[in-house]
Amino acid sequence: MENEVLENVEVAAENTEVVAENNTEVKAEEKKVVKTEKSTLKTYNTEKPANKKFDRKKAEKPTTRREESEFDKKLVEVRRVAKVVKGGRTLRFSALVVVGNKNGLVGVGNGKANEVPEAIEKATAAAKKNLISVPIVGTTIPHNIIGKFSSSTVQMFPAPQGTGVIAGGSARAVVELAGIKDIVTKSHGSNNKINGVKATIEGLKMLRTKEEVAALRGKSVEEL
Repeated sequence: MENEVLENVEVAAENTEVVAENNTEVKAEEKKVVKTEKSTLKTYNTEKPANKKFDRKKAEKPTTRREESEFDKKLVEVRRVAKVVKGGRTLRFSALVVVGNKNGLVGVGNGKANEVPEAIEKATAAAKKNLISVPIVGTTIPHNIIGKFSSSTVQMFPAPQGTGVIAGGSARAVVELAGIKDIVTKSHGSNNKINGVKATIEGLKMLRTKEEVAALRGKSVEEL
């Protein structure tokens, strides 16, 4: 009996040793699997997939270049206006803006809104819709012209190079943004800025070059 017990004990010890060895082997294999998974994850993260994450990061970088507008603008006047309605008076703001590319295109617009920035935006959009082409000979206008609007009158005279822009506040904005560098102007009548700007615009509309006049008359430039 004692021998049988000893044999059973030895067999049980051998079995425990085998189980322990198997457990250690399994743990080692599990560690290897975990290491391989971590390495694959690292390689996957280091690679740059073709998704939108990297494009988004590039897009988030601040741009140093600013988009320049084709037209320059000048705010001539901002005033507060009131409208009487059934419930009382509503106060708004009116803005007068002149836009131009300083190369023969100029326009004027008026906008009204509850806030000043909105009124300026509306006036700018209206001015861009009402652009006119101004003929320029060298740095001045081709001939004398008189522009009239309401009770305002603006006289414009060509000037030699180097004279500069001799004009009042309302007319100066239109002339400079049109690209005229040498001109002499004189205003008569009302000092209203809206009337002055529109009178200047009306005068610039009537300007004609020699070629345009010759084409209208059916003659050559030498025959004029």
